[in-house]
Amino acid sequence: MPLLRGIARTAVVAGTATAVSNRVSRRQGNRWANQQAQSAPEQYAAPAPQRTDTNTKLAQLRELAQLRDSGVLDEAEFELQKSQILNS
Repeated sequence: MPLLRGIARTAVVAGTATAVSNRVSRRQGNRWANQQAQSAPEQYAAPAPQRTDTNTKLAQLRELAQLRDSGVLDEAEFELQKSQILNS
């Protein structure tokens, strides 16, 4: 009988230790998941829009001026497109 009690006691202690260990692991895993979920938007922020270089802007403005001079664009359309090019 004492052998059976010793085996039973060992089984209870081992089972309790396993349950506690699993609970601690789950809690820690949940903490890490929450930390990653909170920091994810910072890591994957949208890249800044690329700026158009000066030479490209100048070429676009020249083309726009030619369209205005040829009568395709009126002065208001020209000014609107020009401001869009300069602010890009």
